Amino acid sequence: MYLGIDLGTSAVKTVLVDDAQRVIASESRPLATASPYPGYHEQDSAQWIAATFATLDALKASHAGALAAVEGIGLSGQMHGATLLDASGKPLRPCILWNDGRSAAECRVLEQRWPALRAVTGNKAMSGFTAPKLLWIAMHEPDIFAATKLVLLPKAYLRLVLSGEAVEDVSDASGSLWLDAARRDWSDAALAATGLSRAHMPRLVEGCAPATTLRGELARRWGMARPPIIAGGAGDNPAGAVGIGAIEPGTAFISLGTSGALLAPTNRIAANPDRVVHTFCHAIPGMWIQAGAILSAASCLAWAARLFGVTEAELLASLGSRPQAPSPVSFLPYLAGERTPHDDPAVRGMLDGLSHGTDRGAIVQAVLEGVAFALADCRGALADAGIALAEADVIGGGSRSRFWLSVLANVLNVPVHRFAGGETGAAFGAARLGRLAVTREAIGDVCTRPQRIETFEPDAALVDAYAERLPAWRDLYRPRH
Repeated sequence: MYLGIDLGTSAVKTVLVDDAQRVIASESRPLATASPYPGYHEQDSAQWIAATFATLDALKASHAGALAAVEGIGLSGQMHGATLLDASGKPLRPCILWNDGRSAAECRVLEQRWPALRAVTGNKAMSGFTAPKLLWIAMHEPDIFAATKLVLLPKAYLRLVLSGEAVEDVSDASGSLWLDAARRDWSDAALAATGLSRAHMPRLVEGCAPATTLRGELARRWGMARPPIIAGGAGDNPAGAVGIGAIEPGTAFISLGTSGALLAPTNRIAANPDRVVHTFCHAIPGMWIQAGAILSAASCLAWAARLFGVTEAELLASLGSRPQAPSPVSFLPYLAGERTPHDDPAVRGMLDGLSHGTDRGAIVQAVLEGVAFALADCRGALADAGIALAEADVIGGGSRSRFWLSVLANVLNVPVHRFAGGETGAAFGAARLGRLAVTREAIGDVCTRPQRIETFEPDAALVDAYAERLPAWRDLYRPRH
């Protein structure tokens, strides 16, 4: 038995997986995000621990025997968050999240201080990444910066609580701007540019390697026969790739979670930081992931549901299973700023084309189409790096919507596929990494591709209609910085 724990932005999801790679049980607990000022996004790390423990306590209550047999645990986590710990290992402040936009000025400072940043990390300095957050802390909260002895990404803090050891995997570390992506190791020059050193960083491992073991008292709490091994794990999107077997060049997938991304595994670095393509180490040794990322995806649908005072399911049900034509309304999904291709934390969303005849359905359809158009921008940025897209699998909560996947197939003009359980792909991928850390099996034997349950083919008429709308949609963007 193996556990996969995904520390997301909106929830912690935990899955219990057997030796035949069947999900025996799953539990989820919600998380809250604070926004003390416009563009600021933070979470109290204590709620990560409470939510994780709640999922495991629930699994013990419902599946005690299976939980007792767990041999390996894999962790997946939201990337880029800055969790600052003091000398006793206690958090000094709430974690600054991946979608926080406060450190735009510090990004410019960082690139000036370290001109080799893009060449070494494969990424452009952006406010979502971890390193600029530390420069902001040094400038605006100097006492906290001085007291900081350890900087951890969210899932590494969870691992610290679970094991007592500070360990991070290279895929999650790639999103910090402190990692030499080619060498898969911390860059001393990058750390020095933010006033830090290796002493402030956790030990690095590959995602499928053993990292540490569960504390004995926690193993006893959950009735485990012996403390399971905890694998290196992965950032949420690399873990999702492992979950759907996207471990070789030529595969591509779309993540429709709180944020969104179009991702392609590669066996070489194909960086394009000028177009805001992200370069991450994969959770698989010797592999990387190139990604276009958007800051708001399924969270746009959640916003619309709050606006209309109904559930997301109710909004989607009224649309049917496929579009008949593009919505007359256009939506820019930049509710929290944007990454690919704009790198603009100050830009905000927009509804355009409203009239007295506009109804709820037109607006909701426009929201889904706006996210799809943003992913088309990501596709263009990847194409400039030499990465072509022939088809795409979809994971994340948004993959449950047949209408949305039909929109994506037509906007991107490629077949789009979904899987059963695609919304728990990162947690399932983490469980696979936990298994690999224990068994040392061949990676390809474990990270197989699950069966696709439905394929959405492009419709020629809709492809042409959306292609005609895309330039006008792009013209709506206006930089605010």
